[in-house]
Amino acid sequence: MQENIVIIGGGFAGINLAKDLGRNKKFSVTLVDQNNYNFFPPLIYQVATGFLEPSSISYPFRKLFAGKDNLHFRLGKLQKVLPAENKVILNNGELSYDVLVFATGAETNFFGNENIRKNAIPMKTLGDAIAMRNILLMRMEQASISKDPQEVKKLLTLVIAGGGPTGVEISGMFAEMKQGILRKDYPELKGKAGGIYLVDGGKCVLSPMSEKSQKNTAQALTKMGVELIMNTHVDDFENDTVMLSGGKTISTRNLIWAAGVTARVFEGIPAESYGRGKRMICDAFNLVKGTANIYAIGDTCLQNNDVNFPDGHPQVAQVAIQQGKNLARNFKRKAEGKEMEAFAYHDKGSMAIIGSAKAVVDLTLPKMHLKGFLAWLAWLFIHLMSLITYRNRARTFWNWMIAYFSKDQSLRMIIRPVEEENVT
Repeated sequence: MQENIVIIGGGFAGINLAKDLGRNKKFSVTLVDQNNYNFFPPLIYQVATGFLEPSSISYPFRKLFAGKDNLHFRLGKLQKVLPAENKVILNNGELSYDVLVFATGAETNFFGNENIRKNAIPMKTLGDAIAMRNILLMRMEQASISKDPQEVKKLLTLVIAGGGPTGVEISGMFAEMKQGILRKDYPELKGKAGGIYLVDGGKCVLSPMSEKSQKNTAQALTKMGVELIMNTHVDDFENDTVMLSGGKTISTRNLIWAAGVTARVFEGIPAESYGRGKRMICDAFNLVKGTANIYAIGDTCLQNNDVNFPDGHPQVAQVAIQQGKNLARNFKRKAEGKEMEAFAYHDKGSMAIIGSAKAVVDLTLPKMHLKGFLAWLAWLFIHLMSLITYRNRARTFWNWMIAYFSKDQSLRMIIRPVEEENVT
């Protein structure tokens, strides 16, 4: 009898678990996702800014699973779990399981602020990236025909909330576009460009990285024309005004929200199974507290047993990938009558790109700091090799080479669903 494993979520954690169980006849694996594709979140900001097309960083699940008879895909959205019946209820049916694995990742955290949720531009999903590209391109088109200088300034001013890698990378990308691409594409806006503001509650950008990386990044962004506003939170966003915790306000139509994430709560999972950030509390083997056959991996998992990470592992891609692979090994070991092995995170380091030929990298082993062109090459290589298929890597590499040598890209099209075509 095959063990029936249902995985909810096809991000880094879920897809690595499924792939590592592929062609193993001891398991029948069904991956459930509300999208029919896997995508690469670290590069969605390049889709949002028109430097990559969506297909460069995404790939259909059914294409990935082709030829693996024990892997199945189900398009659907989880509504609740019935642990006593070993069953999940989806928006379009139900599934039974022997083992259930949550790999649901995280979603944008607006910290309860309804104005920000309604008016800001999120940066978490591929849909968010496409929407952001459409919105910002439309606002540049509006600015190019507006006769009101104040309105033009609001349309072209960008406020980015969140000084982590995403916020830094978006800020750097827009700063370079402002100096080059926008001057060529929008001659009507010459001398009218608004400012770029990066706001963060910490004392520096890239707070988890080394002081050298923080200093290098702050200097590079400032030189590129980005104004850094540190030790400050975005309190509200209403009537085209961003209100900051220090009392300062910025007039803009564009608040890009990259300030935090939160996991999701699901009906049927006991309340005591959730910890900080709504993450599911797990033991060393990723088994969810208070359950017998439900596991969690990736951003939705909270493990406090790792002495190096007593508050839980960081919500980054490498943790999700390693947990997915480790859980696959443990399922195989369990099926063979062997003991499962506790998860141990191997931190390889962190990196962020600032702009063309500018990046920072902190390596763990060997302990090393890189900056500039060499760090940029390392960033490109790591991200390229992390894409899920050779096709994605080839597309992305081609687009990057065009962008690097031409200082431009031709992917700035406003493509919207029919119901949005009359919306400006």
